[in-house]
Amino acid sequence: MMNTEIIDLGLIDYDSAWKLQDQYANEIAEGKRKPTLLLLEHPHVYTFGRKGNAENLLWNETQLKEKSISTFWVDRGGDVTYHGPGQLVGYPLIPLGKLDNENKISNVDYVRYIRNLEKMLIGVLMHYGIVSGQIKGKTGVWVQADVHSKCPRCKPEDKQKPAKIAAIGVKVDAKGISRHGFALNVNPDMDYWDGIIPCGLPEPVVSLADLLPEPPTMQDVKEKVKEIFCQTFI
Repeated sequence: MMNTEIIDLGLIDYDSAWKLQDQYANEIAEGKRKPTLLLLEHPHVYTFGRKGNAENLLWNETQLKEKSISTFWVDRGGDVTYHGPGQLVGYPLIPLGKLDNENKISNVDYVRYIRNLEKMLIGVLMHYGIVSGQIKGKTGVWVQADVHSKCPRCKPEDKQKPAKIAAIGVKVDAKGISRHGFALNVNPDMDYWDGIIPCGLPEPVVSLADLLPEPPTMQDVKEKVKEIFCQTFI
């Protein structure tokens, strides 16, 4: 099992967590820190990845200010996503490769890393009796239409489609350390997804609270993520 330090940062603003990722990733690369998983929640924020398209932000500056939403353009993969209270965000900072003699990263299986993050989240959801899965050609975790058909908040037309419950956007830095990570919707205010086209894809988004009579506490979900993360990344 990978000897990983898991740090619960609670609610922390996006910029501070981003800087902390840089600090810890550099320390890991230098052998001064163990592989680390940061678990946290963010205040309301929209982040755009390397494939970000400003047209996928639907709310104007006035609306963003009224909703107290920050925006960031960042160096992860993917397009725009939302983070906010009630959503569990995880930033795994783990070495995925080593520098060779030409100072290039070798033996990094990026796709396998992302698939393992998805499988980890699928395992967490299974613990709560929620059947979820992957969709070929896409990144993240979805529940099928029959799973969220009774979602009281979801639009009738959306109940005919798979709904995304967890997003993934990652980066592997020049030293082979992973950055950014995953976001699992536990019990956030789902209205904030109305301000974007998540990941540039017009598809429904759901949370554990939409699917369960009583959503689990954030602390309970964190404990389950810790357990299955350590089982997955060995």
